[in-house]
Amino acid sequence: ILILATSACAYPGADNVGQIHAEYPANTSILKVPDPVIFPELFYLRCFRKGIGGILVMSCGHECPYPGAYQALSDRIARTHRLMADQGIKTQRLRLCAICTVCSKAFLKEVQQMNQLLASAPAAAATAG
Repeated sequence: ILILATSACAYPGADNVGQIHAEYPANTSILKVPDPVIFPELFYLRCFRKGIGGILVMSCGHECPYPGAYQALSDRIARTHRLMADQGIKTQRLRLCAICTVCSKAFLKEVQQMNQLLASAPAAAATAG
């Protein structure tokens, strides 16, 4: 599971999970980014082609410090979902969620839900629409 975590909100939230010594599946990689809107649609498709099972885009939501960035990100994820569906990739494998600096329960819930989704889908079915 690839996690794109905003440096302003979601990454401190992930750090908070570590500070409280909460456990979550080890199959995650967290990438701290200024804002995930910088990643084009093709980035996500390439990740899936290269074997990434799921991507969690953890942002600040409407609290984003960059005006208009959250709406642009939401629109980009919607366009990516359409491209994924066209290519037979399950759209549930890409999820946008708002995580605040102290949202440890929300962070853990998102990771666990994605992990369950990936565990329940056999490798061949992971690309089915």
